[in-house]
Amino acid sequence: MAAALQLTSTSKPEVNFAVVEEQIELASRRGVELIGLPENFAFMGEDKQRLELSSSLSEQCSRFLVTMARRYQVVLLGGGFPVPVGDGQRTLNRSELVGRDGQLLARYDKIHLFDVDLPDGNKYQESATIVPGQTLPPVVDVPGLCRVGLSICYDVRFPELYRHLVDKGAELLMIPAAFTAFTGKDHWQVLLQARSIENTAYVLAPAQTGVHYERRHSHGHSMIIDPWGTVLADAGAFQGAAIAPIDTSHVARIREQMPSLKHRKQSLF
Repeated sequence: MAAALQLTSTSKPEVNFAVVEEQIELASRRGVELIGLPENFAFMGEDKQRLELSSSLSEQCSRFLVTMARRYQVVLLGGGFPVPVGDGQRTLNRSELVGRDGQLLARYDKIHLFDVDLPDGNKYQESATIVPGQTLPPVVDVPGLCRVGLSICYDVRFPELYRHLVDKGAELLMIPAAFTAFTGKDHWQVLLQARSIENTAYVLAPAQTGVHYERRHSHGHSMIIDPWGTVLADAGAFQGAAIAPIDTSHVARIREQMPSLKHRKQSLF
């Protein structure tokens, strides 16, 4: 079983950590073995405060993930947290996948940054305070579960990234996010299903939801989607979790029935 947690994170890390642990405990009691936390799970607030907190928060997040994974015996993805780059003005946006024993299985720094002007009047410029990662996301074998490929939020709009992950053997694509309410209502589910269908892979997408501060409003609808594109679980608009089984034999069956990955004409491109 896997869970995509859904949070309304605030600018108070300790409050956020307490809420996350409560949700992890609830999921573990339901037999969940793999848990994804959304982007910005430990902090959702103004850029200035995030930069001020980033040094201590980075260490807190890594320790927290290790502690939670060991305590509840789950594989745990921290979907995105700030890591200082040393100039006092910018951070990386990093996710870490931690095994049941607390061992770091994989790490990824977000490469696609959300710089957009939306029709609702909101402007986002992640590149002003975030440095893009310089390496493609990894694929890691999670013993007893599946092969997992990492990504973060805005990455979902770049299908070539997910082709890379599937080419490296991914059976499950993790897409933690803090998708805006404005874009989410039109694009979130259809993008997740597209990434699932075209790659015949599971998608596990933990998300932020609700109002965090001022006009910052997230869409919610954490989802788990199967390799056929069927939504197995949707957390709706409130804090909680989308929970569903992950079956690698189902991936194999779908890829045999719909062998589109084998039909790619890569030599023509």
